[in-house]
Amino acid sequence: MFNRPLPLLLALLLPVAAAHATVRTETGAGESKVGVSETYRLNVPTEKEISTTEIRLVIPAGVTITRFQVTPGFTRTVKTNAAGLITEVTWRGRIAPQEYARFYFQARNPDAAGPVSWKIYQTYSDGSVALWDGSDPEKAPASTITVQ
Repeated sequence: MFNRPLPLLLALLLPVAAAHATVRTETGAGESKVGVSETYRLNVPTEKEISTTEIRLVIPAGVTITRFQVTPGFTRTVKTNAAGLITEVTWRGRIAPQEYARFYFQARNPDAAGPVSWKIYQTYSDGSVALWDGSDPEKAPASTITVQ
């Protein structure tokens, strides 16, 4: 009788425990299909008592960004490679303490199955940068999607 509330409580607390910047599918899934077009969301919570002012997303090899959803209050710039493919996206704006923002974009998944690691760099108003790039798997994990 009391076993059911515990999983529900754990599910509600999971977003708090994993409160770093993450990329997931639009529905929140951590997996997608090989070669398909998918809508992704970059979720960025402010974890300090100061505002987030910039988010930089490095696009993994094999992922092709096709379009972005407008995010009011933010400007977006992109870097491209010689082939014209987007390699980095930077959003500038303000996410206040105890708030988060979601940035939606569409992309075509790689043609091969496996993990896809997204490197995210979150800059705060004091100039400090939170590295969500896997440089320290314990403290700075990269967000990973599994393409199957």
